[in-house]
Amino acid sequence: FRERRRMGISSKLQVISVLLVGLLALEAVSYNFNYGDAMDKTLLFFEAQRSGKLPPNQRVKWRGDSGLKDGFLRGVNLVGGYYDAGDHVKFGLPMAYSLTMLGWSVVDYRKEIADLNQMGNTLAAIKWGTDYFIKAHTQPNVLWAQVGDGDSDHYCWERAEDMTTPRTAYKLDPSHPGSDLAGEAAAALAAASLAFKPYDSSYSNLLLVHAKQLFSFADTFRGLYDDSIPNAQAFYTSSGYSDELLWAAAWLYRATYDEYYLKYVVDNAVSLGGTGWAVKEFSWDNKYAGVQILLTKILLDGAGGSYTPTLKQYQAKADYFTCACLQKNDGYNVALTPGGLIYVREWNNLQYASSAAFLLAMYSDYLSEKKIVLTCPEGQVQPSYVLSFAKSQADYILGKNPKAISYLVGYGQNYPIHVHHRGASIAPISVLHTAVSCIEGFETWYRRPQANPNIIHGALLGGPSKTDDFSDDRSNYEQTEPTLSGSAPLIGLFVKLQSLSGYPGSYRHTSPTPYQKPPASYHPQPSTPYYKAPGSSNYKAPGAPVTFLHSIISTWTIGPTTYYKHRVVVKNTSQKQITNLKFIIENLSGSLWGLSPCPEKNTYELPQWIKILKPGSELTFVYVQGGAQAKVSIKSYH
Repeated sequence: FRERRRMGISSKLQVISVLLVGLLALEAVSYNFNYGDAMDKTLLFFEAQRSGKLPPNQRVKWRGDSGLKDGFLRGVNLVGGYYDAGDHVKFGLPMAYSLTMLGWSVVDYRKEIADLNQMGNTLAAIKWGTDYFIKAHTQPNVLWAQVGDGDSDHYCWERAEDMTTPRTAYKLDPSHPGSDLAGEAAAALAAASLAFKPYDSSYSNLLLVHAKQLFSFADTFRGLYDDSIPNAQAFYTSSGYSDELLWAAAWLYRATYDEYYLKYVVDNAVSLGGTGWAVKEFSWDNKYAGVQILLTKILLDGAGGSYTPTLKQYQAKADYFTCACLQKNDGYNVALTPGGLIYVREWNNLQYASSAAFLLAMYSDYLSEKKIVLTCPEGQVQPSYVLSFAKSQADYILGKNPKAISYLVGYGQNYPIHVHHRGASIAPISVLHTAVSCIEGFETWYRRPQANPNIIHGALLGGPSKTDDFSDDRSNYEQTEPTLSGSAPLIGLFVKLQSLSGYPGSYRHTSPTPYQKPPASYHPQPSTPYYKAPGSSNYKAPGAPVTFLHSIISTWTIGPTTYYKHRVVVKNTSQKQITNLKFIIENLSGSLWGLSPCPEKNTYELPQWIKILKPGSELTFVYVQGGAQAKVSIKSYH
């Protein structure tokens, strides 16, 4: 985890290095990813996670107002902010980290985001969170750190709009310190201050005032936030606050150029571990690699002055992290899956891959701008190679992986459809007008085998195991639950890659059509399909022991085009199990999910998590397109 480099071992893992070079050199003829579109969808995920009174321009229509009395029992207005993941707790530490990542993306990729016409949406995503932290920072030395109880929240499966669980609010103050969380909040507001500076100077100044006060609070009254809020320990345990103090000071220096903050990171480089820790992880909990790269930029820009010797020590640790990711660190490398994905730990591993890729993309820019070659223990590396590795992580996420699955929900034609997310898995309040109770949610919606009724576009899931295996199961929360902290680094990463690809990346034109309201006659029943189909056809596949039930389950019109949502239920009518079932789907012009694409044209197969079709069992897949329905037939089976 926070690991010091061990010296004296000189063995080189040449095989791993060769494999990595081969991986990065693979031709990607069939992987023309539209990173701009992926960025669009990631921004939509933040709208899906909003708590509070939703604005008129809310694009995720299956969400409604929620948490409108958060904090009221404690005499404070804590309405707003973001729900953390598939639950409804507002955890301050990962939320603040996510805002820092969004702010950093705007600061360094301002032009690229503006070229995509996404500056408004990106700043709105930041402001939804920073407005909340301004509310939560009620006094210079008081920060409300969390709303909701993780234990009681997880006992219920209900929409945010129906919440019946306690909305307990927890605060940090001099008697109950939280240097990690207060420091991260200071970093977030400082980065956001820079992001807003060209557009809203008064708001930028307000953010900076709060950032300075929060840093002072964090530094003066030291302690771990989860010691003050034991309820958080089971969910977001902090490993220390030293990195957040350095992180906050680094961001405040970048936002103010006040030498006080630069002197702070230099004077405390040893005592707070900034030049001591050589790490192989960057995350909501561990900011050392981010600190080290952020301070290396100051050095590369020639602004180190008398602090240059210490900044060079920070640079050495930044290089350690980078070389470890590239598998060129003399054996002390970041683990990779066989498919080439960064692997840190089992639970929600993709968050570590996305954050590392974001950081490497940033560092490659800093090195490239100054025409500096990275020197690793196993040789010199061009900045372009660093960026190529970052790109390999983004491409893995979007579908270039052994499972051929996009782990960014709503992107591509094959992505998980059983996301562990309460709001996405339950029919929205606009359709199901009665509340879904705590237990009813589990019985009716959590356990239903069908796909989630709402597509939560842009949600980055936890992702595969260390062997690249993945199961699209709603109960498999380690792999199918999305988080703010996993998605936030993708904004900067996708924007950088899009700027090199030439794709326009417009949600309006390339994304699956957002959720539309079904007929008013809709009445859900436990373990039944989500919509009552207005029409369907049942037919047997010639020469194969299966039948197809092809239904149109929803329809809507946008401009001159009418779109149809089709559901196809495939049933094994034989007395034997079917394996290696492949389909031919002709005239498909829209998005499809529930099957895996094959290399052959118009050919699809059972998804990886369904190996066989047992006698009498069914498989369901769905597609959306305008015009006539696709033609589905069986190509082969065993």
